Parts: sequence; C-alpha cells; structure tokens
Amino acid sequence: MSNPMSGGGMAGWSMLRSMRNSDEVSTHRLKRGVARRIVAFAQPYRRDIVVFLATVVLAAIIGVATPVLAGDVINAINRGGAEAGRLVVRLALFIAALAVADALLSLAQRWYSARIGEGIIFNLRTRVYDHVQRMPLQFFTRTQTGALVSRLNNDVLGAQRAFTSTLSGVVSNVIQLVLTAAVMFTLSWQITALSLVLLPIFIIPARRVGRRLADITRESYNLDAKMNTTMTERFGVAGALLVKLFGQPEIEAQRFAVRAERVRDIGIQSAMYSRTFFVAMLLVASLAQALTYGLGGWLAVTGGVSAGTVVTLALLLTRLYGPLTALSNVRVDVMSALVSFDRVFEVLDLKPGIVEKPDAVSVPRGAGRVDFRDVRFRYPSAAEISLASLEEVATLDRTVNEPVLKGVSFSVEPGQMVALVGPSGAGKSTLSMLISRIYDVTEGQVLVGGVDVRDATLASLRDEIGVVTQDSHLFHETIAENLRYAKPDATDDEIWAALAGAQVADLVRALPDGLDTTVGERGYRFSGGEKQRIAIARLLLKAPSIVILDEATAHLDSESEAAVQRALSVALAGRTALVIAHRLSTVRDADQILVLDGGRIVERGRHDELVAIGGLYAELYRTQFAVADSPTPFVDATGPEPVVMPLGTYHADEVLPPAAAN
Repeated sequence: MSNPMSGGGMAGWSMLRSMRNSDEVSTHRLKRGVARRIVAFAQPYRRDIVVFLATVVLAAIIGVATPVLAGDVINAINRGGAEAGRLVVRLALFIAALAVADALLSLAQRWYSARIGEGIIFNLRTRVYDHVQRMPLQFFTRTQTGALVSRLNNDVLGAQRAFTSTLSGVVSNVIQLVLTAAVMFTLSWQITALSLVLLPIFIIPARRVGRRLADITRESYNLDAKMNTTMTERFGVAGALLVKLFGQPEIEAQRFAVRAERVRDIGIQSAMYSRTFFVAMLLVASLAQALTYGLGGWLAVTGGVSAGTVVTLALLLTRLYGPLTALSNVRVDVMSALVSFDRVFEVLDLKPGIVEKPDAVSVPRGAGRVDFRDVRFRYPSAAEISLASLEEVATLDRTVNEPVLKGVSFSVEPGQMVALVGPSGAGKSTLSMLISRIYDVTEGQVLVGGVDVRDATLASLRDEIGVVTQDSHLFHETIAENLRYAKPDATDDEIWAALAGAQVADLVRALPDGLDTTVGERGYRFSGGEKQRIAIARLLLKAPSIVILDEATAHLDSESEAAVQRALSVALAGRTALVIAHRLSTVRDADQILVLDGGRIVERGRHDELVAIGGLYAELYRTQFAVADSPTPFVDATGPEPVVMPLGTYHADEVLPPAAAN
C-alpha cells in the first residue's frame, strides 16, 4: 500500500501552520483596499505568475492521471491476450513520461517560485528600508527596534508566501481536489462516499490540536522575544559592563535558564502535538484506504468494478485527503498572507518626516549663512509619526505637544561663531535639528545660504552642514569605513589628513591594523575623547561650511577635553559655527551669544555685554561657570585656563516632546 501522505504531506503541514496562525489572523482587522494594492504590487511579476500557475495546473493534472493509468495497467494485465503485453508497456512508458514531465514541472515551479518570491522580498524590503530611513527621528525614539526589524523580516516573508506557497497551494489543491473527486465518483460513487466518511474524524480533533499548538507557540514566541531582549541588553558593551559592576551573574544565569527551560518544554510538547497530528492524518488516510480495498475488493469479486478501478481509487484517495484538509483552512492561509501585506503597508503608509520638493534647489556651496525668522516648532504627537503595533501599546497618544520654540529669530553671518546657552529643555538642540532639517518648522523659516531649507535639496543641505554631538556614533565597522560614511570616494591620503586635523592620526597609526581597525559596537574600543576626535575627523573629511557642536565635550575628562578642543579649533577654522553649551573659552570668544529660556531668545550679545546686564546669562555664568569665585579651578593640559562645566546638560525633551521625554 502506498503512503497515504505522499500526495498530501505538504498540504498537511500547511494546515498545521494555518491552525497555529488562526488566532492572530482572526484578531487582525484589514484596511480597505489591501487586496487591490497587492494586485498592483504584483504587476511586475504577472507573466511569471501566469507561467508559475500553469506549471501548478499541469502538475495537478499529472498527479491525477498517474493513478488512472496505473488502474489501466492492472485491467490490461487481468484481460490478458496478445495485445495486453504491448498495452502494458505503452502505459508504463506513458507513466514514465509523465514522471519525467512532473519532475521538469517541479523544477520549473521552483525556479518561478524563487524568482517571484525573492523578487517580492527584494522590492518590499528595499521599499520599507528606504521609507523607514525617511521617518522623523522621534519615530525611532518611540518604536521598538525588534518590532521594526520583524516587519522587514517576518512580515515580508509572510507576504512573499502569498505568491508562492499560498497561491500555488490553493490553485493546486482546488484543481487536484476537483479532478480527483470527479474521477473517483465516476469510477465508483459508493467507494468514494465511504472513503470520505472518516474525514470529519480527523479534522475535528486536528483543530483542537491546532488551538493548543497556537497557545504554546505564542508562549514560545513571547519567551524567545524576552530572551532575545535579555541577550541584546546583556551582550552589548554597556550592558555587559553594568552586569559586571552591579549585577549578579548567578541570578542572571538562573533567570535566563528558567525561560530557556520553559522553551525546551514547549519544544517537546510542540514536537509531540505535531507528530500526533501527522500520525492521526496517516492513520485516518490508511483506514480510509483499507475501506476502499475492502469495499472495492468485494465489488471487484462480485463484478461490480474492475480490479484496476480499485487500485485507481486507492491511489487517488491519497491525493484527496491532503487537498481537503488544506482547503478546509484556506481562509486562514489567505488571511495570513493578507495580514502580512497589511502590516508591511502600515509602515509604508506612515508619512515621512521630511519630503524633498520636486522643484527643490541646491544650497549655494560654501554660503555659510544661517537665518531663523520667527521660528515656531512643536514635536509631532505619537499618532502623527508612529504605530501602536510598533510600540506594543493599545492606542497611540494623540495629545498635541506644547511648542518648544516660540518665535525665534536670529542670523549667523558666514564665518561667525554663535553660542546657544540656557537651562536644560530651553530648545537649544531643537534649533540645531531644524538647521539640518531633522525636523521641519511648524511656523516661520530657517534659511541656509538664503534658501529655505524646505525648498533645498537634501543632498546639498547635508553637504553644507556637519554636526558633532556629545555622543558621536560609530558603526561596528573599520575606521576607514566610518570616515568614508561622510565622503564615500575619499582617498586614504584624505582620510589621514582628516585624522591629523582631528589630532588622532598618531593613535590610528599605532594600531596594528591602522585604518582597517574595527571600532567595535558604538566605537567602544576607543575612549570617549578618542571617539570624539574620530567623529571630528569624519566632519573634516566632509568639509561642511556650517558646523554644529552639540555639547561635544560634555562627558569628557579634562585631558580628553583638551585634545578634543585642539581638534575642534581645526574643525571650526573659517567655518560658520553654532555651538551649544560649549566650554567657557568658546562661549567667551563667540561673536554672538543667544540665551534661550522657555523656547524664546531672552538675551543676546557678547560675553561681556551679557554679564554686565545681570540677567539669565549672568546668573548661569555665576552658578555654572563659576570662574571668578571658584577657589580651586580645574586646570586642563593646555594651560591655566579653568576647565568649566558646560552650560546645562543634554536633556531628553530637546529631542523628544515633553510627554515622550518623561
């Protein structure tokens, strides 16, 4: 007896997967027009899909034709006679030809399936990745990185299955089921009806198994996610250091082991449930086949049907149960694919934070002038820039945030240095983000080189502006690759010149691999001062006309700060500079100091003028700079000038809206 699962094993697995996903699918509400968008998305592959479906149809027809021919062979043998031998040989050759054709069709199916599927994955991933890059910075501060990565992986793969396994499975199963049932009822409706009696005995318990599988699979996914989060946090440099300094490795290992133990137990349960499912399907199909042989054999003996018909029915039966069980869950399969597409479309439908106008103009090269004209700005609410599913919350906060900037106006001439000072949360970092168009103003204008940044091409704007923050990020790549991020076509000589200007060339030359040294995660292989100087070298390689320093030495010791200051003196030479809460000497030497408080410029002028006024700047000067009255000033490596604390500290609400910052 042939294996009853041979024609329906993959269908059985498809059904099992469907039952696991059924609860998630049933709770997801699809947006209108998803199916129409999917059809439009598949347009580039329409010819490939047609050919692919044609191979599926032909393979299904061959799958039904082969058992019929096998029955004809049995009948020819039973009839005997001079022609029987030649007929059997011809039928055998025809069956062999069908087998070869089926093999070739299988290869063609796989090629077209891979071509369509991988093409869809490529298009979806690149579109989503490109779209996410254009989202506002606040989107990334609110979104769980793992959830976003899942959209690029799991959901894209689920969408790809819509055009491969789901589409081909539905078409193949429908054709195979219709043809098989038609042939079986034509040969003997009594045997066919008896064979199908046992089907409910399999499907009803299988659904219960499926629900239980869905529960334990969901628990396993949750535990896996928690373990992944734990490993990501503990295996990062900062997390590993924190565990070593404050943690208890034994407790960490025990907590992880408890979750891993449960995952192990779930794995065993899942394996047994899956095996039970397949054994049950095999058993029921085998029992149905036994009934076919019993009733068919009795009918053959009594002359009701031929022996070949019995063999044909028994073989066709193996191709009936698989499609039946698979199609019983076809709605879940289709909905799973639609849900995957819908979740991908959710991300694509988010409005990018910054959009370049079709008629955008280039910022004049080397212009260097910056103008703020009555600028007002508020951070967008969560509902404007995020998704609840990416934040793992029920609903998004729709509260309209209070304005961060309230009518700010000032100008910076080419080559000037302007310092922004003020208490934390005054809006200093927000101002710098509007210049580089990380965000767009709510009202008013920001101009660079006389061009409104909203009318400028993004490439020309980024070419004119360089930024060094208090925690400059380095990718887990080589020093050369990190520097070429600013100028991809930079030569090694240009890189060494930038490193020399940043006072870090000698350090890099002393490394065994030089420019090919991998900096480590977030650049943790280097000290804070070394990392900042590499970031300054990246800025020098870019050679912008406008430099923004956002507390670039806030977290450095005095020796590192002195080295970074020497590098910054090179970076600022001849360039327009906007300096946020920098050290005292820089603030003193600024051509203009803007004092912000509550989103407004409350004072402006040079250092001596503002001290003489006796306002907020003078107060900050006395309390935070503390030069004149400090009995024991810290002295840096460059001379007797006091090393002072920067004005204020980096505050979350200068990047996030107040609600998110809390």
